[in-house]
Amino acid sequence: MAQAATFRTTISGFGNNAGIEVPLEVLEELGAGQRPAVLVNVDGYEYRNTVGVMGGKHLISVNAAVREDSGLAPGNEVTITLTIADAPREVDVPADFAAAMDDAGVRAFFDALSNSLQHMRADSVAEAKNPETRERRIAKAVAPFKDGKMR
Repeated sequence: MAQAATFRTTISGFGNNAGIEVPLEVLEELGAGQRPAVLVNVDGYEYRNTVGVMGGKHLISVNAAVREDSGLAPGNEVTITLTIADAPREVDVPADFAAAMDDAGVRAFFDALSNSLQHMRADSVAEAKNPETRERRIAKAVAPFKDGKMR
């Protein structure tokens, strides 16, 4: 089981942004370095994130989407459980995009890309509303892969 740590804190506000300050002793307890990928549980609401550093503080962002979904806001006192995210993030690849990559012989190249680049390409295809746009986005994604390029 992945290493976890629980603590209480108040969500901080930074202009239009919000964040959770992670105490150094919590990072030491997690034992995964100063900027680990974590599963964040805030009073029962869960999301994935990475601890970052801003102004010398270790922080986890609470972006607008998380605030909207969870009802969290700066000033809320919360209980946080951080669990090291040791499993790779899953990318939902649309079937037609996967088939096009298989046909072009570039699926292995796609699978070797960073998670964020995989998400960028797969999400672009999945968000297309009409078939022509979807086909165009698939072609645009697959073409550079044939040349061994990410974009």
